[in-house]
Amino acid sequence: MVTCYLRYVIDPYKLAEFEKYAKMWIPLVSKLGGTHHGYFLPHEGANNIAFALFSFPTLAAYEDYRMRMWQDAECKAAFRYAEETRCIVSYERSFMKPIFE
Repeated sequence: MVTCYLRYVIDPYKLAEFEKYAKMWIPLVSKLGGTHHGYFLPHEGANNIAFALFSFPTLAAYEDYRMRMWQDAECKAAFRYAEETRCIVSYERSFMKPIFE
């Protein structure tokens, strides 16, 4: 299993827009074969940092998701929404191997 860890720098004045964007992606990751573990929005501390975690059985499955995502109309709409609202300032993506025991 591989888990994608996304760290976002968001516009703190557009938290509602980012939350809407996050809620768009949770079912899309599932639709395209992944398991979404949720978005984590600012609560205490920094008001402009958010996180997301989602997993795929293999890195190859994640790469397949990335290819299919660019063809999916709902995914394109989610990207367009983020671009139009400018709720995301930047993001970084890392891949982790989870350990459960």
